[in-house]
Amino acid sequence: MPARQPLLHDLVCCVRAPTVALSGRDGQLRPDGAQGVVHGDIRVLSRAELTVGGVEPEPVAGGTDAGATARFSAVARSLGDPGADPTVRIDRIRAVRPGLVTEEIWLTSGALTPVDTEVVLTVAADLAPIEEIKSGASRPAVPVRVDPVTGAVRWRSGAVAVELTGTDATVEPVAGGQAARLRWPVRLAGPGRRALCWRLGVADPAAVVAGVTGEPPWSRPAVVADDHRLAALLARALDDLAGLRLVTPDAPGDVFLGAGAPWFLTLFGRDSLWAARMLLPLGTSLAGGTLRALAARQGRAVDPATGEEPGKIPHELRRAPSVHPMGRDAPHDPVMRLPPLYYGTVDATPLWVCLLHDAWRWGMPETEVAALLPHAEAALAWMADHGDADGDGLLEYVDRSGRGLANQGWKDSGDSIRFADGSRATAPVALCEVQGYAHQAALAGARLLEAFDRPGADRWGQWAADLAGVFRERFWVADADGPFPALALDGAKRPVDSLTSNIGHLLGTGLLDDAETELVARRVVGPDLDTGYGLRTMSARAAAYWPLSYHCGSVWPHDTAIVLLGLVRTGHAERAGSLAAGLLRSGAAFGYRLPELFAGDSREQAPRPVPYPAACRPQAWSAASAVVVLTALLGLTADVPDGRVGLSPIRPGPVGALRVDGLRVGEELLRVSVDRDGRVTEAAAGPLTVEWSRPVSEAEPVSRLTADRPG
Repeated sequence: MPARQPLLHDLVCCVRAPTVALSGRDGQLRPDGAQGVVHGDIRVLSRAELTVGGVEPEPVAGGTDAGATARFSAVARSLGDPGADPTVRIDRIRAVRPGLVTEEIWLTSGALTPVDTEVVLTVAADLAPIEEIKSGASRPAVPVRVDPVTGAVRWRSGAVAVELTGTDATVEPVAGGQAARLRWPVRLAGPGRRALCWRLGVADPAAVVAGVTGEPPWSRPAVVADDHRLAALLARALDDLAGLRLVTPDAPGDVFLGAGAPWFLTLFGRDSLWAARMLLPLGTSLAGGTLRALAARQGRAVDPATGEEPGKIPHELRRAPSVHPMGRDAPHDPVMRLPPLYYGTVDATPLWVCLLHDAWRWGMPETEVAALLPHAEAALAWMADHGDADGDGLLEYVDRSGRGLANQGWKDSGDSIRFADGSRATAPVALCEVQGYAHQAALAGARLLEAFDRPGADRWGQWAADLAGVFRERFWVADADGPFPALALDGAKRPVDSLTSNIGHLLGTGLLDDAETELVARRVVGPDLDTGYGLRTMSARAAAYWPLSYHCGSVWPHDTAIVLLGLVRTGHAERAGSLAAGLLRSGAAFGYRLPELFAGDSREQAPRPVPYPAACRPQAWSAASAVVVLTALLGLTADVPDGRVGLSPIRPGPVGALRVDGLRVGEELLRVSVDRDGRVTEAAAGPLTVEWSRPVSEAEPVSRLTADRPG
């Protein structure tokens, strides 16, 4: 049987990047699938199986308490008093920190008869790289060494050294030296309890990313709403985002978010940028760290092997080259071979410019913005000089190495760009949403250059206008329900005519006029895209649609969130409210930890969203979507350079009355109260002017925004 990507949806995930522990809901870490402890792209523990009295405890409950801790409860029915009720239980409390996993094992007896038993933990490691784990391949455990004096169990892979210890445990090698066994004799004369502990530490001097301790660099607003799901979704999201924080060893002050656990715990261009952009209402520190971490690796030369080009923002950073089986998606080589620093992304570069501009508007210190402007100018130049390689006025991509990503937008799987009849587009490919990002980046860049007295603003304003004209001429197609933008243009400049969620990313970029915006807004909330839990990536009427396809019919929460905010920004509040309700619904169904993606079944087809079984959870931009929902509900915008904050809440309020205290705009904290009809009743942000639509009598005209504030 060929190797298959292991499933994740039933695993319990504890993460403090770059370390993640994945186990079954029974708490056991078995040498199977994706289970184990992964640190910095290497599985440093593949087995930690517990027995009590020679048998595995019978699981009762298991799950995460918060992003970095988990609790598992089980019973040992072969021990204790006779009778139907179990009188001996085992609780495992696991905690993860960067480079460290600890576990307390509590054996508790309520029995009147003595409990005399032995607790045994068997541990091993295969030291497999993350891409090998993801492919479903398996390898034998490595030899372990038991220190005869301390009882510490050690193994290593290159510079990565691992040590596991058990307090008061007797330790012995087993399985020919490829595993170790920790033994604890336990005697409880009557009702009582005993705690046993083990600890795993990792030393990784060659790591390309490192963990972060201390408080996150963003605010944690207090949220009270009639609909309790909003506060619960936001609280869990912020816990998970704290666990995804990373830095690079050469810049320990520049915090960014790893894309997701377990596959993507590193610096990514697109993912890290979008997550930082979504979190701007909580502060600009994360945006600054993300921008600088990527700018430090901005392309300087042309290298087809890595995809590097001058001004280009990278796609991902790894510790070593990685090899990924491609199967039927392989155009030439049966495997994809990616270098440690890989630039195979068409959208990260314009998104970097957009984040810099938005961070400036949200109050990023002007000295920080000014220091990054040369990188912004290089990124803008990349769009014209390399992103538009054929000079047709559009950004397109092609993998020139033959060993990289065939598709280089956010839908980067090999089969994601499909015509309505199901056939695949051939490269070079110009994606519709990338043209929106580029248009927005050009206008944003022009504003920055003008504000900081640098030349070039007129050039990029005209470049954006030209792009809009080319897009309007070439991208629009129609089906029985009317016109909409094509997913892409293929290598022959033919419109890829499937209806997808990508078109929703155009909202608010300035690329569409009012009439075109109305057409897109209507199509994205149609029943073939909107499931009631979020937006399908592809219309259910398309030939390639499948609800469990990675990019051709599944629902990605971040994708829905981007479209949701675009609808709010363009005045389509009622439609936006429907999508916000869908994300709250799906968030509650997944225990408020939104996964990377889930199946595209509608509410009519499934009473709760169906997991995509290999989805990362937590995922940075999925978690950050909770902040987008809050931002959209408030209709919140900021222009700190002009001293203003805007509020235009969705009416009526999809979550009823809403009070938020602790959003951050520049150096100020924002307090907002909105009644159940979506009317602002209180708002303050220090000396900043807060503008909103005031409640008025039916006889009075309603202004869009006023500078008045109650009191």
